[in-house]
Amino acid sequence: MTDTSNGNIIVEIQNKIASVTFSHPASNSFPSDLLQRLTDELNALSCDNDVNVVILQSEGKTFCAGASFDELLSISDFETGKHFFSGFASVINAMRKCSKIIIGKIQGKAVGGGVGLASACDFTFAYQDAAIKLSELAIGIGPFVIEPVVSRKIGKTAMTYLSLQPNTWQTADWAVAKGLYADVFDSYAELDEATLSFAKKLATYNPEALMEMKKVFWEGTTHWDELLYERAAISGKLVLSDFTKNALSQFKK
Repeated sequence: MTDTSNGNIIVEIQNKIASVTFSHPASNSFPSDLLQRLTDELNALSCDNDVNVVILQSEGKTFCAGASFDELLSISDFETGKHFFSGFASVINAMRKCSKIIIGKIQGKAVGGGVGLASACDFTFAYQDAAIKLSELAIGIGPFVIEPVVSRKIGKTAMTYLSLQPNTWQTADWAVAKGLYADVFDSYAELDEATLSFAKKLATYNPEALMEMKKVFWEGTTHWDELLYERAAISGKLVLSDFTKNALSQFKK
């Protein structure tokens, strides 16, 4: 029996569509090793000729709660902190450079890094309860690593609005208006149907055309190979602050 206490990632491939499902008992948050596993799976799918389209999704009622609080609390030195936040940098870069179109299926709330994952998808459907929040400032850090991908998707103004209200949820309808979600559905069944239907349609198109379009979508982002890791270093420094340690302890309680 597989131990899923530290999270799990399942990849299923059918009819040229790869479904990548991540899960973690703590509201689908990400510890370092799960971030690395997701990066590895995406890199592998990028080279898989049996795959034309990728669906990224999670289990349960929350899409993704972002960084693992337990791991954040355990960070005691700069290198460890930088390494942890570099995990999100690696996942976003893997999604950006993946040769396949990635469809996001956002079935619940997304916080912090979860908003980054949704933003890194090429096309995204969501459930009506899929509100979003960037909570990082409230715990003494900031959404530094994910800022480029979120700003690219919804614009710098909306990114600023989200960042400076770390305790305020924005609705799925707000996310649609800003361009994060393509459409929102009233039931899980409708969300499932729309996502799969769209993926099936994409999977019938010329894979070379899809691959070339993907490159076009992400033009002007090659500098992220350095930028996102520079941003990870900022978070890696801030997470050591007394402010952050105290804030995380309060959140845990």
